[in-house]
Amino acid sequence: MRKIFRMLLLALVLMTVALISALTAMQLAIHGREVAIPKLVGMSPAEAERASAASGLQVVVERQFYSADIPEGKIMTQMPPPGTRVRRGWSVRVAQSLGPQRVAIPDVTGGSERVAELNLRRRGLSLGSIAHVALAGVGADQVISQSPPAKASGVAAPKINLLVSDGAEPPSYVMPNLTGQPLGSATLALQDAGMKVGKVSVLTPPMPGEPQPVPVAPSEPSGASMIVTQTPAPGQRIVAGSAVNFEVR
Repeated sequence: MRKIFRMLLLALVLMTVALISALTAMQLAIHGREVAIPKLVGMSPAEAERASAASGLQVVVERQFYSADIPEGKIMTQMPPPGTRVRRGWSVRVAQSLGPQRVAIPDVTGGSERVAELNLRRRGLSLGSIAHVALAGVGADQVISQSPPAKASGVAAPKINLLVSDGAEPPSYVMPNLTGQPLGSATLALQDAGMKVGKVSVLTPPMPGEPQPVPVAPSEPSGASMIVTQTPAPGQRIVAGSAVNFEVR
């Protein structure tokens, strides 16, 4: 019995040693592939690529900013910061300096989005984010605001954000309940409200054992056909010009 206990204890010790050795080897393999990120701030993108390639890293220029302190073409910031240990093949994201702002910000409001874009690109600027808003009294596709504003100084980046009008918002209505009404009268009511009839499916009486009617094609509905279901459902909000689908019989 004592001999069996010693054998089990020896087997447990051997398994523990093997497990520790495996974990140690794995940790060494993982850390063996890690490198420290070099300092890239102040370098040109080409210099940064050479410095990073020596450590098996990649450089990605994500953004460009104006700077009165960092010379044009040099790297301003980097992420992750220098000294961070990462795996080989990691991408270091950097921002590049454009030097001091030398371009005057034009006024692009009042024109179309396309005209604004051409005006900006001609000056070496680019479009940033574009937001749209429905605005009564202003034509569709008209730029109504920009950021930074015209003639702004101390601009951080050569990107101009625009607010563009979509024109007046179309009238909206609450969908009435048209079930149980003749298709003809429902069609006239929709037309008077600025809406239209969409797809109309004709239902046939259910076969024995079928709980619900089945829509079939090619029967033609008439104005006297009674509406069974409608889409959108009663109570939903719809805008003028929307199509309403029916199932009739």
